[in-house]
Amino acid sequence: MICERELILKDSSLTKSGDKVLVAIDNRSCNKPTKRFLFRGVRSSKFRHVYGEPFKRERCYDNIKITKNAHDSQFCAVNPKFLAVVTEVAGGGAFVVIPIDNTGRLDFNVNKVTGHTGAVLDIKWNPFNDNVIASCSDDCTIKLWHIPDDGLSTPLTDWIVELQGHKRRVAYIEWHPTAENVLFSAGFDHLVIVWDIEKGEAVNVIDCHADVIYCMSLNRDGSLLATTCKDKKLRIIEPRTGIVKSEGICHAGSKASKVIFLGTSNRLLTTGFSRHSDRQYSVWDQDDLSHPLVTDTIDSSSGIVFPYYDYDTNIVYLAGKGDGNIRYYEIVDEPPYVHFLSQFLSGNPQRGLGFMPKRDLNTNICEIFRFYKLHTTRGLCEPISMIVPRKSDQFHEDLYPDTASAKPSLSAEEWISGRNAMPILMSIKTGMDTSPTYAPKVNKTGQISKKEVIVKTLNNNKKKFDFLATETTPDYRPRSIIIEKEEKTNTNQKTQFQQLQQLFNNMGVHPETIDTNDIPLIKDIGKMEDNFNTVNELRKAYLRQSDELRLLKKQLEHSRQEVKELKEEIKRIKGK
Repeated sequence: MICERELILKDSSLTKSGDKVLVAIDNRSCNKPTKRFLFRGVRSSKFRHVYGEPFKRERCYDNIKITKNAHDSQFCAVNPKFLAVVTEVAGGGAFVVIPIDNTGRLDFNVNKVTGHTGAVLDIKWNPFNDNVIASCSDDCTIKLWHIPDDGLSTPLTDWIVELQGHKRRVAYIEWHPTAENVLFSAGFDHLVIVWDIEKGEAVNVIDCHADVIYCMSLNRDGSLLATTCKDKKLRIIEPRTGIVKSEGICHAGSKASKVIFLGTSNRLLTTGFSRHSDRQYSVWDQDDLSHPLVTDTIDSSSGIVFPYYDYDTNIVYLAGKGDGNIRYYEIVDEPPYVHFLSQFLSGNPQRGLGFMPKRDLNTNICEIFRFYKLHTTRGLCEPISMIVPRKSDQFHEDLYPDTASAKPSLSAEEWISGRNAMPILMSIKTGMDTSPTYAPKVNKTGQISKKEVIVKTLNNNKKKFDFLATETTPDYRPRSIIIEKEEKTNTNQKTQFQQLQQLFNNMGVHPETIDTNDIPLIKDIGKMEDNFNTVNELRKAYLRQSDELRLLKKQLEHSRQEVKELKEEIKRIKGK
């Protein structure tokens, strides 16, 4: 259009200076510029049009009493066989395990996994055995459970192994990505413990955190552990030695921050809050945590953001707790490292999200990721598929590279000795890789039965109540008199000890070899000790019998409840 205007001006034979200048400007605008300007257009990516597709209602899991615990965990774990969801219970802790194909409305009296005496805070499936799940709880323990292939026919109360070592409640657990039978746990005692499941013992206790641990993540081969903490620091730790390789200030906000490794790129991504309570993410170099490579604001919501990374497609998903949005970004090796793709919007807020391993995705519809969303307002678990729109239903190799299989690369002993290995990969095109179904062999040395656990708990509670019921008598005497009284007491004790020692020395024998029948004084002391021991034994026997009676009453009440439920079930069957 500019060139046409120039010809019109020439034909009109106008010779004014303003027209000549205008013609000169138009000529320059028609030429190709020599300098290349930065153009912020649409970035080319095969994942640019990824969209989220919720499952239909009949393919969801309804009527689940999802826990209302405020702990910042997912409360959901899924694998190709089972879906596990932490449920709300009156006392203790429990979670429900549902076969993955058992969709629709669940029975009200569905069988649960019970055994924890406190609320369950986190659950994780074993990546190398689809029938084994780990759970941690308020009762300061981690328990492993074996689920039969056909699901639970009765409530599961017998665990495979119980791991005791934390002094306060256990908040998070993570399986090692390549080594078999290695589990990580983080507790509110500021400790991270590395466990050898096969031996049922701790391999290492990492004590480098000054406050509550918010999150932990392992890199691709499990050689490094990243943690975020309430002291606002991001740490990179060598898990076998506990050495902190690098650390730095993470996010300035006071709420919890999360971290995840970005594949094998030696970079990490953290989510947290700014000083003004804006949600943000940052990308870090694992060798230098002094400052982030990139920091960007997400929005101004108040819910914690959980990151999920797909090693095969290099896509990171950011899901906020308490809102229904799932944003996804593509990770690249050049700055700014993170490119926004799109987001899945929903009006139903989410309490937690589980995700399916890549070996069970539907390749016919180009599904690259699948979430299992726990609704906040109703007892519903809704699967959400992330789909790349393609017209052909054939297998697309560019979308499905080889992914991690269900076979471990190392044994626990090999990893503990210092070896590292990448995951064993499998092809999604050839079929789903199967994992073992048997219960792992565990050395139960030092393990105690459930009955002993209950008796021990009752004894501890009785001691606590007795201590709280003890009346405290204030001492209003001057401090000088109290100190003088303590000195006299110590002097009298030393004098009595010296007198006994002198008596033994005068007899010329060792105190342990003295016959109490030969010396009246020592004989009286022996009688007093015997009487004292007898009273103690009687007291212990009385307490033991009282605890057994309480336990029997509890079992009787449980049996009555089961009989009542069976009667109701019989009436319901007869009514049909």
